[in-house]
Amino acid sequence: MKKSKELKEVAELLRNLATLVDEIVEENKTKSKKAAEPVKEEDDEPYEVVTLADVRAVLAEKSREGKTHEVKALIRKYGAEKLSEVDPEKYNALKAEAEVL
Repeated sequence: MKKSKELKEVAELLRNLATLVDEIVEENKTKSKKAAEPVKEEDDEPYEVVTLADVRAVLAEKSREGKTHEVKALIRKYGAEKLSEVDPEKYNALKAEAEVL
């Protein structure tokens, strides 16, 4: 009878230990997610949202400078035949590259 009681106590302790381990794992997952999120510092400049009109203005200027072939090649580099077909998520990079043409 004494052994049975001891085994029950050990089993209960193991269950409690398993629960604690699960809680620690979940807490570490939460900390990892928070650490992976970018921290915006107060002195960071706000992210510039580049629109189709912004990119079009830069490309038009470069085309007027006689760089039409380079402009078309740049648009093709971003997977399109026309500027309107370029993925809006790529506008920022496209504009940056166009400015250095």
